[in-house]
Amino acid sequence: MDYRLAENIFCRFFSSENKARDCSVYDAVKNELGIGIKTFLINRGSSIEKIAEFNKLKPELDLKSHEDLAIQLATFFNKRIDSANSIYGVTDSIYHIIGRKPGELSVFNDSFRKIDPNSIRNVHDDIKSLSFQESGFEYRFNKSKSVLMRRFELPKTVVNVPVELIEDPLDLLSNLLTHVDTRKKRPLEIEHKRKSIRLPLYSEHSNGVKYVPEKSGLNQWHAGGRKRDENEVYIPVPAKFHREHPNFFPSRDTPFVLVLPDKTELEAKICQDNDKALMSCPNSALGEWLLRKVLKKKPGELVTIQDLDVAGIDSVIIDDTGWVDETNTKIYGISFTENDGAGNLISGV
Repeated sequence: MDYRLAENIFCRFFSSENKARDCSVYDAVKNELGIGIKTFLINRGSSIEKIAEFNKLKPELDLKSHEDLAIQLATFFNKRIDSANSIYGVTDSIYHIIGRKPGELSVFNDSFRKIDPNSIRNVHDDIKSLSFQESGFEYRFNKSKSVLMRRFELPKTVVNVPVELIEDPLDLLSNLLTHVDTRKKRPLEIEHKRKSIRLPLYSEHSNGVKYVPEKSGLNQWHAGGRKRDENEVYIPVPAKFHREHPNFFPSRDTPFVLVLPDKTELEAKICQDNDKALMSCPNSALGEWLLRKVLKKKPGELVTIQDLDVAGIDSVIIDDTGWVDETNTKIYGISFTENDGAGNLISGV
């Protein structure tokens, strides 16, 4: 079972919000519950599975070893949980797991928790990997891939579901894709796709090195010229975006609704010269969310590219929901993601 299929089935059946594309520690959110959804083969009652990836933090992690490395991994992992909890308003979390065995699926929930640095024991370090235990859980870190893994054990409380393998799954998929609604004489639409764009929270030097400008964007509060609110920020909107998608946002200084992942609504607009900034009204509201809740920065602390790397995000996705409110104001959604490395600042519909 493909893991994306498992995520979509879960979210559809349990009426949960799919957060898998947000590069979050959670794949789904249901009210105040964060959920990590996993599907894997069960071998001898357990399996070691990835729970976090720290590719952009590899240079810093390569400088540490043994207990210091284990503690740093715990710190990075815990910060990502804290950020996700703030973004989505999560107060509790679980792993929901579909374990695969021959002829059977084992469905169960498992603990989703932070790693206590003070409880780390039995650290073993070699050139390829690091392993340690904490509060009864076993962790392993693959150094070359910068991937943190955890062992998941098959519990006593589990729902076992007998399954029959389909001999020709491609034939089944072909039948599904060619199914036609005879009343409308056209292929059935599974889901309406919203228009979405990706906006980076960083800039790039000519050599491709990413950085967060010290006096603009997330650090607009640090710019000179006038007295500024400590939470004043804006999300940069590249000129390339306006050339390719001139009608995605309302015209300059026209308010629209920006819905945060925790359902908080902000009034926002496109402003500044060349329509280069997405800002909230007041302009401190967006910064209070981004700087204080998501990135956990204290007033007066500059945001750096490492802050984004630790949080596991470096861009936002803006969704044109296609909806308007009672005053005919357009409604957009915002979520987080991480650049796929292909250099594309704009992603399509």
